[in-house]
Amino acid sequence: MKQILWCIAGLIVLCVVLRFAFFNEISVYSYIPASRQGEIKVTVEKPDVLRAGEPERGDGFIRIPVFPGEAGETDLYVTVSGRDDSSLHLLRVDRFHTVYDRNNDNFTGDTALLIGVTLFWLLVSAIMLWHFFQAKGTAFYDYSTIYYAGFSLFALVTGLTMLVITVSHAFHPEEYHMMMVYSAISGASAWFMKLTAPVMIVFAIALAVSNIVLMRHEGRQPGNALGLLVSITIILGEALGLYLMMRFSSGSEWEIRLERTLENTYATLFIYCQCMLTGAVICGIKAAKHNPALDKDFIIIHGCWFRKDGTLPPLLRDRADKAFSFWKKQKEATGKEAVFVPSGGQGKDETMPEGEAIRRYLQSQEVPDDLILTETKSRNTLENMSFSGEMIREKNPEGKVLFATSSYHVFRSGILAKRAGLTAEGIGSRTRWWFWPNAFIRETAGLLHKRWKQELLFLVMLLIFFGLLSMVL
Repeated sequence: MKQILWCIAGLIVLCVVLRFAFFNEISVYSYIPASRQGEIKVTVEKPDVLRAGEPERGDGFIRIPVFPGEAGETDLYVTVSGRDDSSLHLLRVDRFHTVYDRNNDNFTGDTALLIGVTLFWLLVSAIMLWHFFQAKGTAFYDYSTIYYAGFSLFALVTGLTMLVITVSHAFHPEEYHMMMVYSAISGASAWFMKLTAPVMIVFAIALAVSNIVLMRHEGRQPGNALGLLVSITIILGEALGLYLMMRFSSGSEWEIRLERTLENTYATLFIYCQCMLTGAVICGIKAAKHNPALDKDFIIIHGCWFRKDGTLPPLLRDRADKAFSFWKKQKEATGKEAVFVPSGGQGKDETMPEGEAIRRYLQSQEVPDDLILTETKSRNTLENMSFSGEMIREKNPEGKVLFATSSYHVFRSGILAKRAGLTAEGIGSRTRWWFWPNAFIRETAGLLHKRWKQELLFLVMLLIFFGLLSMVL
C-alpha cells in the first residue's frame, strides 16, 4: 500500500511537470466537411481571455491553436466564407492558464494526465506482480497473495487499455477527444468483463464437466454440486453483464448516466468476484506445486475420513505417501530423518482417531516408532496446526516444519498454520482431476468466509468508486 501511495504522489508531480514543460498548448477542433473551401475566419468574443492562432485545415476538421490570457470564459466562433453555418466553442481559462474546451472536454495538459494515469495502472500491476513472485515459502500463505495474483491482471489490462487510449488521444485528439476518454475510463470494469468473458465461460464449462464426473463417482450430495452451482452462476453472470452492456440506452442524459452507472457497478461486482477466484486458483496451483528445501525436522500429515477397518482411502493414503516420499528423499539426500506428526481426532463414525490410522499406515511402511509423534485431538485444519505445533515446540522449538495434505488444500492450510502461530511449508498430494475443482471451490469459499467483513468493505469501496466515476464522467 505504501508503494502505491508513493506511486500516486510521484505521478502527480510527473503530471504537473509534463503539463507545464511539454503540454502547454491546446487546439480547438471545428468539424466541417473536407470538401468545403473558402476563407476560414475565427472570432474570439473576449480577446483578453483567449487568443486564437492561425487556423489549419485538416481531413474533415479545422484546427485552431489557442493561447490563454487572463482567467475567464469566452466563446470562439469559426466560419467559412461562402457558408451560412458556423461552429461555436465554449472555452474557459483558469488562473493556471489551463484552457478547457467544453464542447469535447479537451483541456491543456490532458495528454500529460493520461500519461500519469496509464503509468499508475502499469506500476500498480508491476508492484502486485513483484510482491506475488517475491512471496516465497511461508510468506506465500497470506490473503494478500490472492489480491496480488488476481488484481494484478485487472491492473495490467486496465493499464494497457489506458495506453491505447493515451496514444489515440495524443496523436488524434480531433477524433479521440476527452469525452470518449472519460467514457472508456468509467467503463474499465465493463471492458475487462467483456475481454475476459470467453476465458470465464470456458472455465465455467470445464468446471461443470468436472463436477458432473465427480457426482457420478461420489454421489449427488449437495456438497458435490458446489462447482456446478458456481459454473452456472458464472455463465448467467456473464450473460446478464453482456445484456446490460449491449442494450440500447435512451432517455434523458441523467437516465443514460444511471443506466451506465448500473452497468459499470454490476461489472465491478462481477470483476471483483472473478479476480478473487482467479487469484485463489493461481495461489492454490502454485502452493500445490511448491518444492520445499530438504531440511525439515517434522512432517505433519493432515487426517480425513478413513475406512471402518482402519485402512486409508486413496485421498488420505496419497497424503501419507506424499509425506513418506519427501521423508525418504530428504533422508537419501542429506541423511536427516524427520519426525512424522500424523494429525486428526476421532469423528463420530470413526473407529479410532485419524492420527492413529495414519500412524499405523506409517508403521506398515517400516517407519520407526520413535519417528512418529501422533496428534489425536484435532477436529479441523486449524486445530491440526495448533495442536501439532504445541507438540512440535515441546520437542524442538527451532524445528523446521512441513505439512502434507491434498493439493487443493495446501494454500488454505498454510494460512491456517500462520494463524495458529506455526511456521510451516506445505506439499500437496495428487488429486483426481474431477475431484480437484469442486474441492478447491469449497476451499476458496472457506478461505474468504473468514474475512467476509474485510471483503465486503473492500467491495463496497470499489462499487462506490466506479459508480461515482460513471455518474461524474
